[in-house]
Amino acid sequence: MHHKAIIVDKLSKQFGDFKAVDEISFEVAKGEIFGFLGANGAGKTTAMKMLCGLSMPTSGNAKVAGYDVYEDNEAIKRNIGYMSQKFSLYEDLTVKENIKFYAGIYGITPARIVEKTKQLLLQLDLEKEADLLVGQLPLGWKQKLAFSVAIFHEPQIVFLDEPTGGVDPITRREFWNLIYDAAASGITIFVTTHYMDEAEYCNRVSIMVDGKIEALDTPANLKQHFNVQSMDEVFLHLARKAKRTE
Repeated sequence: MHHKAIIVDKLSKQFGDFKAVDEISFEVAKGEIFGFLGANGAGKTTAMKMLCGLSMPTSGNAKVAGYDVYEDNEAIKRNIGYMSQKFSLYEDLTVKENIKFYAGIYGITPARIVEKTKQLLLQLDLEKEADLLVGQLPLGWKQKLAFSVAIFHEPQIVFLDEPTGGVDPITRREFWNLIYDAAASGITIFVTTHYMDEAEYCNRVSIMVDGKIEALDTPANLKQHFNVQSMDEVFLHLARKAKRTE
């Protein structure tokens, strides 16, 4: 079973009478780029929180990086990276200080931090900006840095929640090059996005509507199934059924 990074079986989360996530089941292969799509209110953020060990399910089962979401959520947190649309970088620390801070949280040794920081600054072409405050960087650079920090400890899986909001298509494309590099190195990518052109870059995509997964396949197969030309049209086709919005 080791080739599966995530296994989800009838996972549900209920708030009072409201079923935010309603018995979803899917698997994600190791090294896969898995797109997790859904309209606002579909339940995708709630589902992601359960998989990251941040929220306890009401029922159903899930294993993330081989660890059980009920029993081993601390182990899950150690084996994943997470980046949200808020970026979670400290604006009032320098680029270097941010890297050092997060690497320390992830328990990386000081000698390794120095070595990896050099590598990272080189890879991101940020050597000249190492001592700049993160708040002074353009948005696209912040996103690339936030992603690199999220995988600094070489996690098995990285969860990206709407990672490319607010930047131009060229910068988004550059960000996706980093995602491809990470996947090629064996890291599994679990990404939510509302940009349908990005859904095309995923190996497989699931689409949530009203707490349930209504479709799950490769972008090519989904387009063929709904007989449309783009993921945008696939999404619209399914989202029309939605009864609830946030």
